[in-house]
Amino acid sequence: MVTIEHDFDATVVTLVDEGPAPLREDVTINLFEDCVTVEQYDERRDEVVTVTLSMAQIRDLRAALDLPEGIYKVRPA
Repeated sequence: MVTIEHDFDATVVTLVDEGPAPLREDVTINLFEDCVTVEQYDERRDEVVTVTLSMAQIRDLRAALDLPEGIYKVRPA
């Protein structure tokens, strides 16, 4: 399941893990003008862990989703 909310300064996408156990904690993706953050609660640390990606990293990730295994350099559009 996925939810999408439009806040004042970001679009927030939440991915909910469904299916047979073991299930993972929800993943929240915050899309800002200049970066994207990915958050997930870590029960071992009892805190939310945040990873921040630049827009260039998001561009590279988008390209990588359709590529076979290997090493690539993405050229700016």
